[in-house]
Amino acid sequence: NTPRRLEANVDGDFYVNTACINCDTCRQLAPDTFSEIGDYSAVTRQPVNQEEKQRTFYALLSCPTGAIGSKDVRGLGEARQLFPLPLTNGIYYCGFTSRKSFGGSSYFLVHPDGNWLIDSPRYFPFLVRKLEKMGGIRYIFLTHRDDVADADKYANHFSAERIIHRLEQSAQPDAEHIIDGMESVEWGKDFRIIPVPGHTRGHMVLLYRNEFLFTGDHLAWDREAGKLDAHKDYCWYSWSAQCDSMKRLLTERFEWILPGHGARVHLRFENMRKAMETLVWEMDK
Repeated sequence: NTPRRLEANVDGDFYVNTACINCDTCRQLAPDTFSEIGDYSAVTRQPVNQEEKQRTFYALLSCPTGAIGSKDVRGLGEARQLFPLPLTNGIYYCGFTSRKSFGGSSYFLVHPDGNWLIDSPRYFPFLVRKLEKMGGIRYIFLTHRDDVADADKYANHFSAERIIHRLEQSAQPDAEHIIDGMESVEWGKDFRIIPVPGHTRGHMVLLYRNEFLFTGDHLAWDREAGKLDAHKDYCWYSWSAQCDSMKRLLTERFEWILPGHGARVHLRFENMRKAMETLVWEMDK
């Protein structure tokens, strides 16, 4: 059926239609514009200034199903040129999420020894050209099977080397680097690969310079509750294993959480430690 505009949208240029899968991407990028209404996101407040309009265009461009539309597309091209969106210290949000990963976030990391793609966006020629200009991709780190999206296409285009756990390898059977077992792996001087079974059997996180933790579907920030969350309703393998994996992360140092699903967050190390301890306590209840 042809998607139809949702009745929950307020009047104005921007709207969401019934192709929405309620992945939360738009609400992360433009929280002043989009809200969750039932099983969908909807435009509950039209953008009122240029900054808000730009963020709403970010959401339109990043929607995995093309469910966001606008009657007025002036500014859309300008917003697209800003992707991948800079977050901090050579780390970028890719946008252009894929339906294959239910709108999962992916990240581009600029590094002197070769750039990294963490999980995969959809294969979008514009984004490919932008990544070419930024030095291409050497490694593609895949947290788990759910968020590989078009990793094989990016690997082929950039001659990049994919990293995935053996227990997730069926999602990328020809991946170049396979992580075995449950011990952490040091990758060069800046990266630590940490297996964290729970959400899936071979889920992994990537710790960069003891500051940035790319968490896939293991760990995220809950905007509404103002605390860390482990997505218990979406734990496909073992909640008890995920609890143990979360305790393991208490021994690591990081200040940023950059998830595949859920909101990103930056906290001072002491506050992150307290937030992690609270989450572990809640998970153990």
